[in-house]
Amino acid sequence: MNNTGLPGKPPKNSSPSFDDIPVAERETVEAPPKPRRNLVGLIGGVGAIALAVGGFSAYQVYRSSQPPIAASPSAPASPSASPTDGRLLNHYPYEEAPQSELEPIGDDGDMKLRSSAAKAYREMVTAAAAEEVVLVPLSAFRSVAQQEDIYFGVRAERNQSLEQRAEVSAPPGHSEHHTGYAIDIGDGNTPATHLSPTFEETAAYQWLQANAARFSFELSFPKDNQQGVSYEPWHWRFVGDQQSLETFYKTGREQPAANAEQGNESRPPSPTRSASQENLQDASEAR
Repeated sequence: MNNTGLPGKPPKNSSPSFDDIPVAERETVEAPPKPRRNLVGLIGGVGAIALAVGGFSAYQVYRSSQPPIAASPSAPASPSASPTDGRLLNHYPYEEAPQSELEPIGDDGDMKLRSSAAKAYREMVTAAAAEEVVLVPLSAFRSVAQQEDIYFGVRAERNQSLEQRAEVSAPPGHSEHHTGYAIDIGDGNTPATHLSPTFEETAAYQWLQANAARFSFELSFPKDNQQGVSYEPWHWRFVGDQQSLETFYKTGREQPAANAEQGNESRPPSPTRSASQENLQDASEAR
């Protein structure tokens, strides 16, 4: 029985066909297109990384193939001479005092110092005598010519090397005695200690340690001095005016220990005779 057209009864095979949907409604809605990657940029970035890695590798290969760069050698420090302070075999250079600036320190007129140093020394001798201490001068101003005889003449006699001689005697032109401010002092009551390390055991040395600064004198070469000169407890220098101060305290020069007594306790007296001790007779004859 054909039910087509009967009201209330749907016809068989009533599934809607695609053709029954209006055109406006059956147009397929497409998904929005996915954004495309910038292939050109990606390829460029990968290429840049590859170039950087390749360049670094090439630099490493080049660097490893080069010989190492040697450091510039520094000049070794000389133990005996300095190009900046003029030292020769550890001794500083000094100008010879003019004869017109020298005056005798004793009645015989044999030994001389510069006027300021001579006056201070005489006052110091008087002060020591008041305490029954006898200070005697052993060597004062010494010319460059005299020092030349002492240094080279005695060195040859004793078959010493230049370095050995310099440990006990300054080369000519490098002695504090040239300045007219330096003096070797002895104890008049114990002459056996003159120009000997045993002078430090005398009353004269003990008095100088306690009082010399009042008269502007100081010990030039205490034990273990930085200048490397042998210990000389008898060798003192005047530093009581501008010229003497500048002579011995120029920039860069090592100075005596602030406490010479402390330095003297560091080691026993050296048995080695100093230049002054070995050559006092030679120097006296030369004068």
